[in-house]
Amino acid sequence: MSTLPTKAKVVIIGGGIHGLSTAWKLSETYKNPGDIVILEKKDTAAGASGIACGVIRNNYFQPAMRELMAHSVSVWESDPKAWKYNAVGYLQISPEVMHEDVASIYEQQKAIGYESEFIEGEKECTKYMKGMFDDWQAQGITSILHEKKGGYAFNKDSIKALESKSVTNGVNVVKGVKVTGFKRGSNSKAVTGVETDKGIIECEQVVVGAGPWVRDFWNMLELPKFANIKGQDGKFHKEDMWKYWMLQEGVIGVDKDFLKMNDGGQPPVMHVDSTAPLYSDKTKKLITEDLWGIYYKPDIEGLGVQGGTSPYIVDKHFDKVDVDPYGLESPEFQTTEDFNDMWCSALAHCQKRFEGKSDLYRKGPSGGLGCMTPDNFPIFDRFLENVYMIADANHGYKMIGVGELVAKEILGTESDLLKPFRFNRYEKGELHPTSNSPFPWS
Repeated sequence: MSTLPTKAKVVIIGGGIHGLSTAWKLSETYKNPGDIVILEKKDTAAGASGIACGVIRNNYFQPAMRELMAHSVSVWESDPKAWKYNAVGYLQISPEVMHEDVASIYEQQKAIGYESEFIEGEKECTKYMKGMFDDWQAQGITSILHEKKGGYAFNKDSIKALESKSVTNGVNVVKGVKVTGFKRGSNSKAVTGVETDKGIIECEQVVVGAGPWVRDFWNMLELPKFANIKGQDGKFHKEDMWKYWMLQEGVIGVDKDFLKMNDGGQPPVMHVDSTAPLYSDKTKKLITEDLWGIYYKPDIEGLGVQGGTSPYIVDKHFDKVDVDPYGLESPEFQTTEDFNDMWCSALAHCQKRFEGKSDLYRKGPSGGLGCMTPDNFPIFDRFLENVYMIADANHGYKMIGVGELVAKEILGTESDLLKPFRFNRYEKGELHPTSNSPFPWS
């Protein structure tokens, strides 16, 4: 590790997408070497950003999320070579129960100038999909939203590119240092220093962008364990501040060109939600008759097709969840045989080319924990006068543009895009609308 400095203007905790993108944009103003220090417990891209599937999309039912994602897509488009960004587009393929929601997304994408195409009706949807894939066979699909922007990026490459851009501008990335607490001022609530296992670093501003570890820093700062939420009836109720979800993702080991379209081109990212009964590709037994959803795309390491299904809630109080060791190293939180069967069977339900391929699933550790807010949407806000919390509720990787907006807020310019994500939205009852998607954050 590099030596821990004794002071900095801004200390950023976390070397993932949020920490590094904030540092990069702040470093365009704070130009003195050592003004900005990133503290990373292990290495950049070692956490959630490093195992992300890499999907980049605008497809959100919530207007505030759509506008924020449109901004982030523009950042991905600003340097696609560095980010290893593949602008192949994104398909939201849906059953009738989601038709109205997706139609609303399309209309509002038009309103903000985000290019997409909307196909309606089961017959027209089948025709549209067969125009891309001759073997398309999913049943009961009545709407398709085809976002012409978005796609996917190579996650570790883009994180390392952010690190390079930051370091070039003078940011000091200190690795192998663990934050253990915060030093407070004597006459205010403000934090005057960050305590670590290597010493204390004095600072004027703290940014916490620690992904699934946000709970730990929230606790260190003695912030509320509950959110006081105003319902539509005007009554208040309390909810736990955090809950952990296990994200289930994996790879099926087919040829790297297995997903190519009829014309030989690279496919869009595919997201399919369905109410059709799902049967096992192996045993032919019924897996579920409930609404289910999957996503898939070419694997970034050339190992086949990568994707996932809906996450599940970890059935423990948030303070009892062991986040470390994280991701592939976790002995507790890994995908299961049930995930393998469900995801591979859903692929076969959608495209004939996947039938009989379940045995090609690459068994091994995969997936990771996400730390979710009470309404499953991010919190971007200032606490204790000078601590900025980026609690992203697991949308993080695709949100490369948030760092720019946070940097501007730290420098004194409030962001209209971030306003809907303040902590006080709970007490105000200004919650984001919920969709009919099986995914909690869509």
